[in-house]
Amino acid sequence: MKLTATAIRTLKAEGFLHNRGTESFSARIIPVGGSLSAEQTIAIGEAAKLYGDSKVSFTSRMTVELPHIPYDLIEPFKRHIHAAGLMTGGTGAKVRPVTSCKGSTCVFGLYDTNALNLEIHNRFYEGYRSVNLPHKFKIGVGGCPNNCIKPELNDFGIVGQRVPLLDASICKQCRLCAAEEGCPQKAIRRTAAEVPCIERASCNNCGRCIKACPFGAIRAERTLYKVFLGGRWGKQIRMGTPMSTLFTKEEVLNLIEKSLLLFKDEGKQGERFSTVIERLGMAEVEQKLLSDDLLLHKEEIISHG
Repeated sequence: MKLTATAIRTLKAEGFLHNRGTESFSARIIPVGGSLSAEQTIAIGEAAKLYGDSKVSFTSRMTVELPHIPYDLIEPFKRHIHAAGLMTGGTGAKVRPVTSCKGSTCVFGLYDTNALNLEIHNRFYEGYRSVNLPHKFKIGVGGCPNNCIKPELNDFGIVGQRVPLLDASICKQCRLCAAEEGCPQKAIRRTAAEVPCIERASCNNCGRCIKACPFGAIRAERTLYKVFLGGRWGKQIRMGTPMSTLFTKEEVLNLIEKSLLLFKDEGKQGERFSTVIERLGMAEVEQKLLSDDLLLHKEEIISHG
């Protein structure tokens, strides 16, 4: 058979990308929450053998890709993976699959990145799947300032933060300060009185110093999040602009929604979020995101286009 351009576009919207020069497709499977169960992994391997060329690859956004699936086997392939609770997708001018680092298990991770990934996936990848945006919108979930998944190069980047608080009244002024020695940023310094202090300009809130002091002089009350807006990678590169303060998890989730609404409302067709930010200016963007006006007009904004 000869594939039509309409059929190729329709399948691409479902997560099936045409393999150039053939009548076969690569299926993109979304690892919900950034992980797969053992049963799902087995099902993917079986699908690669039954419907593809027995190979499995991975995209830059951590989706699983099975190449060379013939057009007439797409429907049985979909039934096979749906039975394992899997889905295809990850294309189009929409929220793209959420990427996250391994902060859930990493020794440097400051919070459960897989859990936050799953929450964002359900609320925005799934919840906004029917919402057409001016362009794709990528969300990166980073567990600490090591930035392994490069959150600053996403349209909306999240970096876990643990702000250390030093209680000088507890400090014993040890000759060898464990927190000072262990700080990778060298942000803990001795004052003239030999009492340690934290230089905020150098500290990146990685949390490495917390609990390092055997007397408990350094602590952090909770995990907060740093947000970067308008990052992108490709032909045009832009580092995301950090917002001026840190946020709680619930505030971050609301900021994602406001950012999507702002992008939908202000973005021109084919324009990335980074261009919207540069056109409006970060000061105006931040002002809009810190108010609730966008949420109050949510239905009106979504209904446009």
